[in-house]
Amino acid sequence: MFGPDSRVIVVVGAQWGDEGKGKLVDVLAERADWVVRYQGGANAGHTVDLGDRSFVLHQIPSGILHPGVRCAIGNGVVLDPDTLFDEIDGLVKANVDVEGRLYVSERAHMVLPYHKLVDGASASSKAIGTTGRGIGPAYEDKVARRGVRVLDLRHPERLRTVVEAGAENARARLARSGSSQLVDVDAVLEKLQQLGERLLPLADDISLTVHRAVQSGAAVLLEGAQGSLLDVDHGTYPFVTSSNTTAGGAAIGVGIGPTAIDRVLGVVKAYTTRVGNGPLPTELQEPLQSQMRALGNEFGATTGRARRCGWFDALVVRYATRVNGLSDLAVTKLDVLDTLPTLGLCVGYEIDGELHDEFPSDVASLEKVVPRYEWLDGWRTSTAEARTLAQLPREARVYLDRIEALVEAPITYVSVGTRRDQIIGL
Repeated sequence: MFGPDSRVIVVVGAQWGDEGKGKLVDVLAERADWVVRYQGGANAGHTVDLGDRSFVLHQIPSGILHPGVRCAIGNGVVLDPDTLFDEIDGLVKANVDVEGRLYVSERAHMVLPYHKLVDGASASSKAIGTTGRGIGPAYEDKVARRGVRVLDLRHPERLRTVVEAGAENARARLARSGSSQLVDVDAVLEKLQQLGERLLPLADDISLTVHRAVQSGAAVLLEGAQGSLLDVDHGTYPFVTSSNTTAGGAAIGVGIGPTAIDRVLGVVKAYTTRVGNGPLPTELQEPLQSQMRALGNEFGATTGRARRCGWFDALVVRYATRVNGLSDLAVTKLDVLDTLPTLGLCVGYEIDGELHDEFPSDVASLEKVVPRYEWLDGWRTSTAEARTLAQLPREARVYLDRIEALVEAPITYVSVGTRRDQIIGL
């Protein structure tokens, strides 16, 4: 939790995403002054269950569900204005007060209609298994210096110039893919003009605002999307997202110095999942695959796609601990394992007959992995009502202790259900 030496905390996924970051941010946000998203886009789906109500947030930080907490979308996010306003309207309809509490970085790049067309027509996007929401093409335009930032909405002449450059590139890519989709610059500009009327009042210099908050001693929570193994540099490339999901990306994606960060909390499931294509060394076989998916309701909050499930992979999480500099871990969905008689923990990879205890860099090696497991007894009783470590079954405590030892990071939170109150703070 926040304290004198922990005023700025990063929450990062330490697997392939979908670890339950939204719930942990919601729990921590109770004592936060600011919650800021630092990368990704509307492909995120952070689910928070509040009693009989469930909220799925794609771009707005999970802290918005706590009255009085101010929230911001940082410059590292590629913003989809349409879905942003859908989220805002949905929250207002659910009686969540958003007015004066949500800010958007004026430096944030926007996902435009032609980005979604390119993403949908791209063969590489389909091969990787992206969500098709225009995230990758928007980041490509950002790096190619033809991206449209929120602040461009204030300058119509520059806006037209940049949109024309982006549209020209999109037309060329669509033509190469054989798509007959058209890109109408005037229609895009008209849409942006309409969106700007709502978006510009939210625009702010988030870098300066968060810096001032940090300097004043405010409690600031930096929220990431996806997971460490989807980082464009440190993930299972090319089966990755288009941004830096690891903790180093938090400083860049918000606009503060790395020395401002006091703590990095890694969130992991008590097992492993991944959406889309790419390596998953501990992937379960049928019928256990379908059983685990059903027990954990492993379907994407944004896309509805079925997640692939596997045993807990200690090599993955120890690697994530290293590249993020994790201070501690939160283990989620422990309750999903309540009925299983035996649980596997991957402690090593055999590749071409040689045993490895560190996560390899290349996909070619990962495709050859034969995982080596330790097998632990399950507890076969419900953990949903546990609120202290002592209330967990002995076998569950042994399981957590072994994870802690293998990944070399202390566990400070354990989630035993979807509700806000179903969490153990250690």
